Amino acid sequence: MKKTHISLAVALLAAFGAQAQQQQLERVEVTGSAIKRLDAETANPVTVIKMTDMKSEGVTSVEQILSRISASQTTQSGSQAVGSATGGATFANLRGLGQDKTLVLLNGRRIANNALDATAPDLNMIPFGAIERIEVLRDGASALYGTDAIGGVINFITKKSYTGGAITLGYDSPKEAGAKAKNFNIGGGFGDLAKDRFNVFAVLDYSQQDKLMAGQRPYVDRGTPKTSPTPFPANYYQDGDSANPAAPGCASPMLVSDGATGCKYLFSRVVELVPETKKISGLAKASVQLSNDHLLSFEYFRAENTNKTVIAGVPYGALTMDPGTKYYPGNGITPAAPASAKIDAKLPITVKMRDEISGGRADSSVNTQQRFVAALEGSLAGWDYQTGLAYNENKIENNLIGGYTDGAQIKAGVKTGVINPFGAQDAAGAAAVQKAAVNGLLYTGLGKVTSLDMRASRELGNWLGAGNAGLALGAEYRKEDFTNKANTEFAEKVVASTGYDPTVNNHGSRNVSAVYAEVSVPVLTSLELGGALRHDRYSDSGSTTNPKFTFRFQPNKQVLVRGSYSTGFRAPSLYELNAPQTYTNTGNNHDDPVRCPNGVPIPGAPKAANCDQQFQSLGGGNPNLKPETSVNKTLGFVFEPMADASIGFDFWWVSYKHKIDVLPENAVFADPAKYAALFKRASDGTLATDGSLCPGVKCGYVELLTQNLGGVNSNGVDLSANYRLRTSSLGTFTTSLNGTYVSKYEYQNEEGGAWIQRTGVYSGNNGPIFRWTHALSVSWKQGDFGLGLVNRYKTGYTDETPSHKVDSYSVWDIYGNWAPIKAVGLTVGVRNLLNQDPPFSNQTRTFQTGYDPRFADAVGRTYYVRGTYSF
Repeated sequence: MKKTHISLAVALLAAFGAQAQQQQLERVEVTGSAIKRLDAETANPVTVIKMTDMKSEGVTSVEQILSRISASQTTQSGSQAVGSATGGATFANLRGLGQDKTLVLLNGRRIANNALDATAPDLNMIPFGAIERIEVLRDGASALYGTDAIGGVINFITKKSYTGGAITLGYDSPKEAGAKAKNFNIGGGFGDLAKDRFNVFAVLDYSQQDKLMAGQRPYVDRGTPKTSPTPFPANYYQDGDSANPAAPGCASPMLVSDGATGCKYLFSRVVELVPETKKISGLAKASVQLSNDHLLSFEYFRAENTNKTVIAGVPYGALTMDPGTKYYPGNGITPAAPASAKIDAKLPITVKMRDEISGGRADSSVNTQQRFVAALEGSLAGWDYQTGLAYNENKIENNLIGGYTDGAQIKAGVKTGVINPFGAQDAAGAAAVQKAAVNGLLYTGLGKVTSLDMRASRELGNWLGAGNAGLALGAEYRKEDFTNKANTEFAEKVVASTGYDPTVNNHGSRNVSAVYAEVSVPVLTSLELGGALRHDRYSDSGSTTNPKFTFRFQPNKQVLVRGSYSTGFRAPSLYELNAPQTYTNTGNNHDDPVRCPNGVPIPGAPKAANCDQQFQSLGGGNPNLKPETSVNKTLGFVFEPMADASIGFDFWWVSYKHKIDVLPENAVFADPAKYAALFKRASDGTLATDGSLCPGVKCGYVELLTQNLGGVNSNGVDLSANYRLRTSSLGTFTTSLNGTYVSKYEYQNEEGGAWIQRTGVYSGNNGPIFRWTHALSVSWKQGDFGLGLVNRYKTGYTDETPSHKVDSYSVWDIYGNWAPIKAVGLTVGVRNLLNQDPPFSNQTRTFQTGYDPRFADAVGRTYYVRGTYSF
């Protein structure tokens, strides 16, 4: 990974410039500025990642590249699809400010956000095989891009043209079972823009990864396991404690005692650590040189990600069984309840059953992304110009493919004694469960963005005798649409097992228009000042104007000082405004603060329904959200004591107000007096523990809608260091270090509320901000051979349970390259050379247990091989 320090004002327009005349230096537009220029060393910190370097290290996905960007505090990867509606998405998260505050572009233009939450693009949908380089702007960019760019910008840049062809085949094999992977990509093109006046090329990329189950990695059983009060055999109760025919021993690999007469279910033992995925993507581009000064191009890409996940069977938390029925406790098949359970055999019992009979819940999400761009660029009347029309679309279909049942049929079968919730089924019970099984499409999400952009730049002359000033002007219009629609007839059957509202049919749309300008003025031969200004108008969130000011001071060839100040703005996403409000279980078990204070039930409140339970919560969009506003500042120093050595320090400060997020449920239950208004109780004062009760008169729930919570303040420093040693006999040695140190990260849970620290501390919904992260690489190359060693490191932190400290996480990778002839290349390597297990974490945010899958890799040591043939 190579770091450069590029450009001014904030922007990300990395399109390629019109071809320069022969024998002349070419003015190019680089990440961070809309002004084309000869000198790339300007005011903003940019990390440039060359895909040739990444592929030589055996990297095969954008998700793996994120682990090498120290400024990224990524909190969602493909593994979060397990038990959550993410479609297998992976998001960027620069500075830990949130995925919705990192702007992601492809060839300088937006792609559609993930259709399930509409906050950011899914990086897995970027056509990996077509990427030439990635430019990461580690500074705010609202002055030229408006929304989404508070934390920074990541621009994926593909080839402008390509001739010839290449094919790459790869295979990954972990040391332990599970998660094997294979991939290939093929590309080819013809036509020389300079000679033939045209070029056409296409790239196709395919990858597949097998699933990894919790039972295949023993470290998931570390610490206190995650449990559910809804097991199999089922718990049951009336007014006292839960009873279970397997209690008190609860002698099953899936059960533990609840400390009384019931059992808890170890649901995390049957989930996937890594889901099964298949990705196929392609990009095609045709370019025509209309004249020496004008280039017309058409670009299309399409990607499809199929993601299959499995979690524990459906939890039915409010079934009933009538007295006198076949399986009623004490009737001969199911043992009688102990006296402490206080069961009156003349009354129905409430049954909390995990549907192991039907097997684990299996989902398949098909995530499809596509974009078409028609662009014209060139030179006209002394201006370098670019204009483009683009259509972007992301569509996600969520299908239930196993383990889901019609809740009404299960309820009727248990009530009448046909289905046995406490053990094996007879023929009639097995038939009833089989008849209740349902598979089908649950919902569809669709996001669309249609845009028109134009920009132009030129030199203005040598105003002050220190060099040519530059000016850029631009305008943009886009229309955004968002739709989330349930397959109503099917969703009604599975509402008890999914919590998904069958009536969902949400739609939002808006128009966004913007104009911006940027100027750079050399005032001395060693000092350049710059500024940018952008005005945005959102049809649903009002208007905003945001400036940025920069300076670049270079007193000699060895020293560069740069800095910037800017304001930012992020309008609420269409999802945050219009998302369906749906019910689901709380992520953790809680005591009802009114009916079971301090874990002790009040008279008339059964412990089994009020203590240590997963209650219903209501989440979703909020049409009353305000935009987020930010201030960004940077100050950087770059030193180059010799030709092949450099070191850089970029200090940054960022703060924003009106943070859009969801209150952490743990905070709500920890202070029920403060958040009393969020407890929406049923008429009898209860909170529901079963999704089949919501919505309805018996639906008591906790309201956890998206809202403006308060502010965020963060600051730190990025460090870059590079050294290359060239020898005549031993080859070339290269060392590179890219690290980020976070001095402070604090946030509020409400406007004007207390500041909560998150640096090195697990806090809120998203976990910790790592104090220090780095990627260190050492490589050697001589002739046809190359070797390399890479270290990826994160500091430890205080866990969700503060008494535990999560260890630091350090992973070493090793690789070797051989290119015996120009057309052939071979790479072999080992990821996680030391087979480092993820550090233990007691986090409760994800379905996985024993570690935190958002920050550590579950697979372990993995051997890989890649072969490339060019033709």
